[in-house]
Amino acid sequence: MDAVQQEATARARELQRSWYGEPLGALFRRLIDDLGLNQARLAAVLGLSAPMLSQLMSGQRAKIGNPAVVQRVQALQDLAGQVADGSVSAAEATDRMDEIKKTQGGSVLSNSSQTTTGSGAPTVKRVVREIQSLLRSVSAAGDIIDAADSLAPSHPELAEFLRVYGAGRTADAVAHYESHQN
Repeated sequence: MDAVQQEATARARELQRSWYGEPLGALFRRLIDDLGLNQARLAAVLGLSAPMLSQLMSGQRAKIGNPAVVQRVQALQDLAGQVADGSVSAAEATDRMDEIKKTQGGSVLSNSSQTTTGSGAPTVKRVVREIQSLLRSVSAAGDIIDAADSLAPSHPELAEFLRVYGAGRTADAVAHYESHQN
């Protein structure tokens, strides 16, 4: 890859971070891991061609042009959180992915009840997923664990935070978050 391509890819990833909260490669890899998918299945559920998904993941393309696809990504993120916390089984997740695949999208504002409480405040799970996403966009889980191990002798609470949010399950991070809010 030449310098011009590298610069374009870096710019695309920065745009993705500003639009979607993180580069799409990291987001899609997490969905693949959390939901037990491969790239072809993820592309099919989202309603993208496999080459388009690959271009978004690699930073060759910056933006998801179809708002319905963006909503499907959000629905899959919510589903991945439910699988991680055990509220949805793997079999149920497969059925839900088939439902998500069939959605045509609607108002971008129609998802607000899923991401906020009745008071308009973000849900605990949403806050936790944002923290996890941020940490995981900065470093791989193995590197986060290494950093936590280095910090553990002198800063055990910070090491625990890195382990729980950087490499742990969402359900454990939610429990950690709730235990530290009192």
